[in-house]
Amino acid sequence: MSDCCKQKLKEKPQQDSCCRSTKQLHVAIIGSGSGAFAAGIKAADEGARVTIIEAAEVIGGCCVNVGCVPSKIMIRAAHLAQHQRNNPFPGITNHEPEINRALLAQQQQSRVDELRMAKYESILQKNPALTLIKGFASFKGEKNKDERTLYIKKNNGTVEELNADRILIATGSKAFIPPIDGIENVPYWTSTEALFEEDLPKDLVVVGSSVIALELAQAYQRLGTQVTLLARHTLLYREEPELGKNLQTILESQGMTILTQTQAQKVSFQDNKFDIELNNGALKVDKLLIAAGRDANTENLNLKAIGLATDNKGAVIVNEQLETNLEDIYAVGDCSNMPQFVYVAAAAGTRAAINMTGGQAQLDLSTMPAVIFTDPQVATVGLTEAQAETQGMTTISRQLDLENVPRSLANFETDGFIKIVAYQDTMQIIGVQILAPDAGEMIQTAVLAIYNKMTTTDLAGQLFPYLTMVEGLKLCAQTFAKDVSELSCCAG
Repeated sequence: MSDCCKQKLKEKPQQDSCCRSTKQLHVAIIGSGSGAFAAGIKAADEGARVTIIEAAEVIGGCCVNVGCVPSKIMIRAAHLAQHQRNNPFPGITNHEPEINRALLAQQQQSRVDELRMAKYESILQKNPALTLIKGFASFKGEKNKDERTLYIKKNNGTVEELNADRILIATGSKAFIPPIDGIENVPYWTSTEALFEEDLPKDLVVVGSSVIALELAQAYQRLGTQVTLLARHTLLYREEPELGKNLQTILESQGMTILTQTQAQKVSFQDNKFDIELNNGALKVDKLLIAAGRDANTENLNLKAIGLATDNKGAVIVNEQLETNLEDIYAVGDCSNMPQFVYVAAAAGTRAAINMTGGQAQLDLSTMPAVIFTDPQVATVGLTEAQAETQGMTTISRQLDLENVPRSLANFETDGFIKIVAYQDTMQIIGVQILAPDAGEMIQTAVLAIYNKMTTTDLAGQLFPYLTMVEGLKLCAQTFAKDVSELSCCAG
């Protein structure tokens, strides 16, 4: 689209020979989460008219309603409870905390409601270019596939057809339920139920070994529930092996039972108890949480009827411009074949909107950070040694235990490590893995180092404030050339 046309999109519809169409561009967005709203706001800024279609009772998608926000509130409360129970300072008396889970859940919901209003509902109210339709949208798929016509079953029972110039699919994801015999007949939890339950169970089995499973398992353990976690392989088996190995040791020291190489094969429910048959034993517990990952929420969109390409799990396949295989149809967020992080969805939404309105934007994920909010936290960016090796790279790495980081010593929290991976010939940093209490705050420094192609020498030579956890990155970089145990404090 020419610059002239892009300018016309920001003006009232009028005839102009520079544009193949003179009407205001109409963008339809299926979904109302972070990716959808980022796209809607940007498309409106570029002059488009935007229709957002949401089937759920509330707008905002997973993150603000049933994901990131409520989970981090719950995790923080559990963290403070654990510090009352077990702190590292002998001058402060430990005691068992009094926990009112119902009151915590009410506070959590209140903050969720506040953020949804501030970041979603108020934006709709203030931006006249954004229109919300409450209903379930699917592609009509008739008359030569009719790729840009949506069939909307509104929540009030009526039906509407909507035709748009561009369509963005941003329908998010849903909990993946593994094929456990009997699972469809028992009242298991997904993360949604676990986050908002107002009564603490005596014991809980968590099926899963990655982000959601680990975060919620530790939170419940710290709130007073005895948790058993079932890992099909090992913890975080797709990540740097030392992350999962060390985290398992820490979680077990806090009282959690972790069964690796273990799968639930059959489950039944009677007398308010779950009977779970495993490949290597059996369990009887109060509650069962399925947190084995999430699948794209696309099965009811009628994508096959229009020939839109998905992978074997139903995720919409997009390129770096967020385009699908069909012209004028885009996708972002968890419903696509992109990493399932809210900040990735939002960044993709903005770029998709740029491209839908005539721009040329790409989403570069080469320096994408990832954080798991356990305690200690897990944070990563770039490549692990194994990933680099599979790409034919020759690497060198150093791992620094937290007992060598002054702030960790001052905090009496030395469980964890920092690892840096670099090209062996140039020493350019290509990956960082951290297990530390503030790993999520530390990782962005590593992101910037990799993005700016810094070497270990470059990073080691930077000024870092003392005493901070992020100084550990400097110390780890220094280990490529020297023994940091022989350096004085603040050694430059």
